[in-house]
Order: sequence, then structure tokens, then C-alpha cells
Amino acid sequence: MSFGIYAVGYLILVAGVAYLAHLMHIPMHYIIAISVIMLGVGVVTGVQSTRQRDPN
Repeated sequence: MSFGIYAVGYLILVAGVAYLAHLMHIPMHYIIAISVIMLGVGVVTGVQSTRQRDPN
């Protein structure tokens, strides 16, 4: 799976969680913090799952 597809899917997930948090009247600074953490986790897991292994 390519990193671009993985990143787009994770962005949709983060947007959905942020929207749900907004509907639940969670303060905006918490929503931003959760979104930044989720984006960081998404980048790390995306790189781990899509990188090519060295043939050594």
C-alpha cells in the first residue's frame, strides 16, 4: 500500500474524530491537541507499514 493512500485515509479518520469532538462540545484546544497527536501517530505507522525493507 502506498503512503499517499494511507495518509489520505488517516486524514479522513482524524477529520471525523475532530468533527465528532466538536459535536460533543469538547474545547477547541483539546481537539487540536488530539488531532496533532493522531497525525503524528498516523505518520509513524504509515512510514512503518509502507517502507521497503533492505535486502541485507
